[in-house]
Amino acid sequence: MTIQRLDCGSAANGELAEGCKLCTEGAKMVLFVTGRCRAGCYYCPVSAERKGRDVIYADEGRAMTDDDVLAEAEAMDALGTGITGGDPSENLDRTEHFIRLLRQHFGPRHHIHLYTSVINLTNAKRLEAAGLDEIRYHPREELWRQMDRTELKDIVAGTGMDVGLEVPALPGRNTDLNILMDYAAAVGVKFVNLNELEFSESNWSMMSDHNYEVKDELASAVKGSEETALAVLSAHPDQRIHFCSSSFKDGVQLRHRLHRRAEHIAKEYDVVTPDGTLIKGLVYADDLAAAADYLRQEYEVPDSLMHIDGERHRLEVASWVLEEVGKELPFKCYVVEEYPTADRLEVERTPLN
Repeated sequence: MTIQRLDCGSAANGELAEGCKLCTEGAKMVLFVTGRCRAGCYYCPVSAERKGRDVIYADEGRAMTDDDVLAEAEAMDALGTGITGGDPSENLDRTEHFIRLLRQHFGPRHHIHLYTSVINLTNAKRLEAAGLDEIRYHPREELWRQMDRTELKDIVAGTGMDVGLEVPALPGRNTDLNILMDYAAAVGVKFVNLNELEFSESNWSMMSDHNYEVKDELASAVKGSEETALAVLSAHPDQRIHFCSSSFKDGVQLRHRLHRRAEHIAKEYDVVTPDGTLIKGLVYADDLAAAADYLRQEYEVPDSLMHIDGERHRLEVASWVLEEVGKELPFKCYVVEEYPTADRLEVERTPLN
């Protein structure tokens, strides 16, 4: 089988796992159920604000209630959910609860997959009973040569879920990864994902500790990881292996998810860009209701082209309206480009007066 090259440097032998397909389409919500994890992987890229903390996030937004989780899934019209951490096995009751919540709310067609380093048959059966479709195990690197000491074989044989492995392509660790691939094939693991090793603020010390180098100035990838992954794919041409590049996550997966969310939540006055961001006009005033009345009376701006955002203390207005009248208004006016995420991260802001 010839290696299939995908967007942004990714590659695959064979068909992608179902969870990966949804991720590629931007149709998967990421549900971070806890930052706690006992694996202690030196390469873990989880941000400092989440790592080790027992917090819940639905995509970029902090989730305090079940409704917060469901609202995010509905806001992006999610076809599936990837449950991650930390390690979801650190709070199995909570993880089961969210699987059941999503299953009951969205039905059997909503695909749910989960990442964990705890390779335990009892846990796997509990998760399957709750409604999990696909489980991805992340064995610690010291286990790559000793997977026969784990319960992976029993889980593949004893559950009906799609069982896969997902590990980073550590530069130069070809032999260990090849041994891991051989074991996965021998016990019937359905797929393996090799992720390009990435650096972040929380794992930056690994760069000097392991003599890693930055791949280039455009991505947060480690030099040599891609080459290692492609060598492993070449050595196992008949095995279902996917190399997910660092740039693929941002250039394809994230952009598609943002665009999907933007199209679903955009108001009549929002402009959705090809990158999935929103362009809108903003008015700031002490009395937002009075500012809205002023625009209605003086410029005949219809209610459909403006909205008071009380949470952020701003009046949202169609950007093309403010670009025309902004210089005449007695209020601070801007055109902004922002992400359609819960945190509304701003990309650019242009003052109009």
